[in-house]
Amino acid sequence: MSGNTVTFVDRAGCHLCDEAKTTVTHVIDQVAQETGHTWTLNVVDVDSDSELLERYDWEVPVVLVNGRQHSFHRVDARRLKASLIRASNTN
Repeated sequence: MSGNTVTFVDRAGCHLCDEAKTTVTHVIDQVAQETGHTWTLNVVDVDSDSELLERYDWEVPVVLVNGRQHSFHRVDARRLKASLIRASNTN
């Protein structure tokens, strides 16, 4: 299925963001391999959008699954994987 999106809100020079992005990318790949459901990853720099900056300035990295906040600061791979599989099955 298509239409599923993970939005990753990061910031240049953010070490936590680099680690979290690696985890998110790995989980998306795992879910695709295991379920056949694909996810689109959109990466957005928090400093490039005034609304995101106001909302998430001190919380980056932030992961949104289909527009809903899933996590911030650190990403739990097992929790994210379960959320993506659950969302895949409902769409």
